[in-house]
Amino acid sequence: MKVLKKALMHLVILFASIMVSTAVAKIQYHDFVVQATPVKRLCRTRSTITVNGQYPGPTLEVNDGDTLVISVVNSARYNLTIHWHGIRQMRTGWADGPEFITQCPIQPGGSYTYRFTIEGQEGTLWWHAHSSWLRATVYGALIIYPREGSTYPFTEPKRETPILLGEWWNANPIDVVNMATQIGGAPNVSDAFTINGQPGDLYSCSSSETIIIPIGTGETNLLRVINAAMNQELFFAVAKHQLTVVGADASYLKPFTTSVIMLGPGQTTDVLITGDQSPAQYYMAARPYQSAQGAPFDNTTTTAILDYISAPCPSRGMPSTPIMPTFPAFNDTATVIAFTQNLRSPNNVPVPTDIDESLFITIGLGLFNCPPNFSTNQCQGPNGTRFASSMNNMSFILPSSYSILQAYHQGIPGVFTTDFPAVPPVQFDYTGNVSQSLWQPVPGTKVYKLEYGSNVQLVLQDTSIVSGENHPIHIHGYNFYVIAEGFGNFDSATDTAKFNLVDPPMRNTVGVPVNGWAVIRFLADNPGVWIMHCHLDVHNTWGLAMAFLVENGSGELQSLESPPVDLPPC
Repeated sequence: MKVLKKALMHLVILFASIMVSTAVAKIQYHDFVVQATPVKRLCRTRSTITVNGQYPGPTLEVNDGDTLVISVVNSARYNLTIHWHGIRQMRTGWADGPEFITQCPIQPGGSYTYRFTIEGQEGTLWWHAHSSWLRATVYGALIIYPREGSTYPFTEPKRETPILLGEWWNANPIDVVNMATQIGGAPNVSDAFTINGQPGDLYSCSSSETIIIPIGTGETNLLRVINAAMNQELFFAVAKHQLTVVGADASYLKPFTTSVIMLGPGQTTDVLITGDQSPAQYYMAARPYQSAQGAPFDNTTTTAILDYISAPCPSRGMPSTPIMPTFPAFNDTATVIAFTQNLRSPNNVPVPTDIDESLFITIGLGLFNCPPNFSTNQCQGPNGTRFASSMNNMSFILPSSYSILQAYHQGIPGVFTTDFPAVPPVQFDYTGNVSQSLWQPVPGTKVYKLEYGSNVQLVLQDTSIVSGENHPIHIHGYNFYVIAEGFGNFDSATDTAKFNLVDPPMRNTVGVPVNGWAVIRFLADNPGVWIMHCHLDVHNTWGLAMAFLVENGSGELQSLESPPVDLPPC
């Protein structure tokens, strides 16, 4: 009865929002052609997979309530899908995009049209490929403005600029991940970070193309910062300027001011910046936050230039080199936690309280023993092993014959099982000195069933297996409230006192602290199959994922739509 009442309440709210949105909603049509394009970075040109020949790809600008119809033609040589990161996809799971989760990939020469409506979302999201490592270059911003006639809940900015933080390899990223998979070791780290596709002044052959962002004295502008990097969490700062944080993951926040922000891959942060310094040029820059001890990483800095329109020419006595911001140390976890603990919703929010499903999920690395039929060249992980990762000791394996959503919808057996464990199969000191007997996970394609309308709580617990690390965990098809985070092992007897059930931030990607935990809650109001995975793609490749199967509720408005006729074949 409790679940039914919640479901009926949601139905009334959904119906009301549909009635309001249809009055002003627009339908936007876009064509994406995925193709190989020569791109020159760091003194060399390589064939790069792009959308419409652009790197990064096109920025999509919509209003809340609009419907997007995006025709994707695959003219590249790889299978691919496109994911619309952070879009709720209410009842339109077929358009979510993760390969072999909600669809089979678009094969070379094939096409697929993604159709979905923006419902009750405003702010900065993004889109990216969700096949292998194609998202290294196949990505772009997705900006959702308020409904027609509405305004921002903060000072109207004079200018708005998407800031896409990316990661560049001189090699083909597909070759990089394929080589790592072949040898069982870690992939090569990137050769550069980028801002809007350009590495910036600190890299070879790059300064002539450094991105320049204009600002006028006294102006307040909006920077929409997106971490589109593959495997690196990043600090972002602008020299001599404070940043006022007003939103994250397309949800508004109580404004607060900081000199530096940190974003994990997949996360977005909206910040206001005011032209209140002496007219000159100032670097805006991003550099790594690296929490895994001893792990190699690309320890370089990407830059763009904040350029005051009224700045005098350098020949008049001003410095010719922009001023560089001051950054925390690369492993400064205290700064990261101080930042995330400042995130609050602007008002009181309806956090689920009567919990129907409570899961405790360990996340982290692992090692597979070298199979008997493998050579030593195929087992170049620590001590002759192969790298793995898991949730609750289950290392996720993507299907290859059907997507999970297709198999569920059509009743096809043998594609997945519904026995993902709600708690770790073995309890241990998760962040302590873990016995190596627990380092090897079990491979499988397991999902966890949720009844429509159920209130869900997840405790996400990092482990110190191989190395503890800050993991950006993303759930498709859902936003959730981050009600608490902490270090060490989560203790339900004491840590529940830390729960913020009043104004926690709403996210679609949460950074689980290194050797720590985070607790999130959401209402299971969107039927379909939704993957939850680490957005460090190297971990995703190794199996740090699972999926929720949310069953249909009552009636059409609580049920998954029928699959589109052009859904790609397997």
